[in-house]
Amino acid sequence: MALKLYGAAMSPCTSRVMTCLHEKEADFELIPIDLFAGEHKQLPFLAKNPFGQIPALEDGDLSLFESRAISAYVAEKYKEAGHDLIRCQSLKEAAEVKVWMEVESQQYHPAISPIIFQFFAAPLQGKVPDQAIIDENLEKLGKVLDVYEEKLSRTKYLAGDFYSLADLFHLSFTYYFMKTPCANLINERPHVKAWWEDISSRPAFQKVASAMTFGEKGN
Repeated sequence: MALKLYGAAMSPCTSRVMTCLHEKEADFELIPIDLFAGEHKQLPFLAKNPFGQIPALEDGDLSLFESRAISAYVAEKYKEAGHDLIRCQSLKEAAEVKVWMEVESQQYHPAISPIIFQFFAAPLQGKVPDQAIIDENLEKLGKVLDVYEEKLSRTKYLAGDFYSLADLFHLSFTYYFMKTPCANLINERPHVKAWWEDISSRPAFQKVASAMTFGEKGN
């Protein structure tokens, strides 16, 4: 039975899960949620995620929300298929993956997501991007990327010399960031730039990136 993913292809959080599903070569169906019509704030979607945010996943009688939790579930469920995203055969490597998954969630995401909102989502709401918010978070993101530059000077990927969920979690928001005038923040750091070019060229993400545009309905 195919997994059912409720979301929007251009949503960074939905695309995060889709990338993981493609890495694991899992059979799934994307069920579009019309954000402009407010479907994510109405029943029946609220029965899948009471916080009214996409995506949500159904696997038989199991219903999940939160893109990182969903991705971790997919990586574990299909751990024998495709690329090993959680390093299930090594306790040490798996621990490193978890550390950098947390870094993405607690350090990287809080800095980059407001920038993406100002450049892409705010105009769709008829608002002018707030440069003060952009500048404040660019400063925060730069400090995070300095840490990444040092780490990536020692290992090919964030958790080690292997691609994992820790890297995958960065893809969708960074993809949009690289379309902004601020892309030099990545490009001026050679190890971060090489890492980004590597992970963003993976076939699983390329399948997802083609549908990631704010020119269509979504967020």
